[in-house]
Amino acid sequence: MSLGESNAHAEVVEINNPEGSGVALILCEHASNHIPDAYSGLGLRAEDRDSHAAWDPGARNIALYLSEALNSPMVASRVSRLVYDCNRPPEAASAMPAKSELIEVPGNQNLTATQRQARTDEIYIPFCDAVTDMVQARKAAGLQTVLITIHSFTPVYYGQQRAVEIGILHDDDSSMADAMLAHADLLPNRRVERNEPYGPQDGVTHSLRIHGLAHGLANVMIEVRNDLVRTPEDETAMAEELLTLIQPALADLAQQGDSNA
Repeated sequence: MSLGESNAHAEVVEINNPEGSGVALILCEHASNHIPDAYSGLGLRAEDRDSHAAWDPGARNIALYLSEALNSPMVASRVSRLVYDCNRPPEAASAMPAKSELIEVPGNQNLTATQRQARTDEIYIPFCDAVTDMVQARKAAGLQTVLITIHSFTPVYYGQQRAVEIGILHDDDSSMADAMLAHADLLPNRRVERNEPYGPQDGVTHSLRIHGLAHGLANVMIEVRNDLVRTPEDETAMAEELLTLIQPALADLAQQGDSNA
């Protein structure tokens, strides 16, 4: 099948640079705050539909920049995570949250099993299929792949300020995270931390597990504090900072792979 935008799920999945031969495969599960008309805005106020509860501000543009800079494919969701969070399994309440931090989501209250399954079929499965297709196509082409997921987080959560600026998250495989953190001194003015502001215990590494670990791919989740990426210029600058960690980390992993061959 074609990996381009002509696929049957283009309304809910965005693919950029599908033929990119760089080692990274970039995911952005919370790229959009779009709520399809069928969901009537989930009953949310306009300001809530634009808030961090509905998406990860800045994440898509950073992911696109990395996709181009690394000549690597990007797979992103075109639908708000409040309709379906593609970084959560269908059985998780947070896949279709009735409440996100302090924001009530009327359209997600008391969903039936049929309604939940419909959203799973319409949004989550096409996203997962697109990622799997990309992984398999790259394997068939003999390309090595490191999975990188891009997210942003709010600087204030339940009234608490967060000092961390860039989070490097991992699950059971820490190889890419370790390699990036080993170069954190290249960003001396940034507070870079491991498994902050979230970690595996918070259920945020679902994509790493099913798209990375399950396929035997090195993987990492990157979280950027969203007050640092409020303008296009901020997004570009942050993407460049992330490349400062990503590029030498990828080189380190490649060298380790060569030494183990």
